[in-house]
Amino acid sequence: MLDERKSEVLRALVEEHIRTAQPVSSRAILDLTHLQVSPATIRNDVAALERDGFVVKPHTSAGRIPTSLAYRYYVDNCTPLRLRTSTRTKISGFFSSFHHGLGELLKDTTDLLSDITHYPSVVVGPGLGGEAIHGVHLVQIAGQLVLVVLVTDTGRVNQELVRLAEVLEPDEVARAEQLMAELLESGSLVDASTSAEALAKDWPVPVAELVKGALAAAARSEEVTREVYVGGTSQMASLWEDLAKVHRVLELFEREALVLSILANVPEGIGIQIGGELPVSDDVDIAVVSTTYQVGGKAGGSVGVIGPMRMDYRRAISAVEEVRENLEESLGSS
Repeated sequence: MLDERKSEVLRALVEEHIRTAQPVSSRAILDLTHLQVSPATIRNDVAALERDGFVVKPHTSAGRIPTSLAYRYYVDNCTPLRLRTSTRTKISGFFSSFHHGLGELLKDTTDLLSDITHYPSVVVGPGLGGEAIHGVHLVQIAGQLVLVVLVTDTGRVNQELVRLAEVLEPDEVARAEQLMAELLESGSLVDASTSAEALAKDWPVPVAELVKGALAAAARSEEVTREVYVGGTSQMASLWEDLAKVHRVLELFEREALVLSILANVPEGIGIQIGGELPVSDDVDIAVVSTTYQVGGKAGGSVGVIGPMRMDYRRAISAVEEVRENLEESLGSS
């Protein structure tokens, strides 16, 4: 734990580097902090921070830049910045005037968040498990092949194929559809599957097999229906001057499973992952500020921004939280 003065020196160094992207001198730190100490004292404090791994000297200049350890200390001790009234009004106005489907809402949310923060943004959809199923339809495509169509309360339409061991009659498909609707009306997919197992002995075998097969297909769909929406990738060239770093961030976005794992690894509240804390190579210059949102009071998805380690964390945290609150309200979680 740093003492109060070194903590203030480190805060000033981090914030100045975030602002300028340049090494920060001891003289600049003294001017920024207004500490009533000599320049030599500041130099000694910076040297101590360097010995402890908080800062490094990138070249022969007198300035230092923060390490990932410094950014971690900074975000653990900083206070989020209050957004301007105009920014909060822009966010609330966007959600109050949006009247399209869930996918379009989440995609446009990434553009909104990126426009506010000037960082690439990501929104992970809630997946089928975060939504209530309001309609179920079983469409017989062939004798043994049935299309399961699920319609959720957010307007999502999901389709899965079920292939059975024997040919079904149209009235058997209709009966299975009726039973599925009754099961899903009273509970979740898990509850419906449990009830189906208990009640199946009272149904005709082909009907029971179709109901259980359709519910199993819906459960599988629950795991793969999380969609990843990305916005603001055009910002990257101005954030990472090294094109090699830009390419590495683009590669991250292309690995959807990795993005999902990064945004899923978020505790309650705001999660901040910096550099080597991410499940990527240790030398990558990336930081992620993200949080989870609910849909109708139930587990939903994630929303966040991805930027260089020198991102403006205080503003990013506030923007992500503000967008999350408005998104939840728009999706009926308030």
